[in-house]
Amino acid sequence: MSYLPLPQNLADSIASSEDPQRRAWLDRLPRIVRDLACDWGLELGAPFQPGGQCSWVAPARTADGAWLVLKVEWLHPEAEQEPAALRFWDGNGAVHLHADAILGETIALLLERCEPGTLLSNLAEPEQDEVVCALLPRLWRAPAAEHEFPSLQAMCAAWADETEEEFARAGDGIASAELDRGLVRAGLELFRTLPASADRHVLLATDLHAENILAARREPWLAIDPKPHVGDPAYDALQHMLNCDRLFTDPAGLARRLADLLELDQGRLLLWLFARVVQESPGRPALGEVAMRLAPELPW
Repeated sequence: MSYLPLPQNLADSIASSEDPQRRAWLDRLPRIVRDLACDWGLELGAPFQPGGQCSWVAPARTADGAWLVLKVEWLHPEAEQEPAALRFWDGNGAVHLHADAILGETIALLLERCEPGTLLSNLAEPEQDEVVCALLPRLWRAPAAEHEFPSLQAMCAAWADETEEEFARAGDGIASAELDRGLVRAGLELFRTLPASADRHVLLATDLHAENILAARREPWLAIDPKPHVGDPAYDALQHMLNCDRLFTDPAGLARRLADLLELDQGRLLLWLFARVVQESPGRPALGEVAMRLAPELPW
């Protein structure tokens, strides 16, 4: 397999990357996929398009005729614990993991195939809410005390530091009228401190949104592509909200709706949403206005 068709998003991501290691990995990818197909006895189809930015994912047929999915991914910190999370959930709300391997800088997973595989994003947003909020509580179980999953607190602290550096480099260019420095400080302080004040610590997907939920036969909908961390379940509602149009028209109403569906404290979810939009605002300046709209609604 000297030639390997690429998902468009993976090709674009690596073409724009300044990391020579990622480009070298792409050069080795045809051999990696060939070896995995041989080792696991797979007949592979063309990769799903447009795909993700870090992985090559394609339908795979086993020697006994079962249809699965092969996912071959650049090994980065967010991907490292995906197999462990899928084993922990064991198909309860998420796809089954059939096999996995770490090969140097590559992580490979052989996964349950969702058929028809329709994206939840094809549904209207209020319908998406119902599905997301039905799946999340099934994932929220406390792992064993000796687990190796990363903590939400560590992730939030690192992201807050990175955001502070972005604001510092930009000077007044980001904050400006959309998001003043006081709101930036308040949001990042919340982003650092909210994880420690949680009364529950469970395994989180952290990246569950309507394009990471697929229609399936075994269950109506299944989650894929988790970025597992252990921490406050309220955090797990955020990524769906960040992908909603209602975030810009009624952010407080959206947060209250999801809090009610998930039986979470409304005030706490509003604080989390405010903190997250502040943290995300350097890359998405329109979120500055969302933060300003949320601020008067917060239980300060």
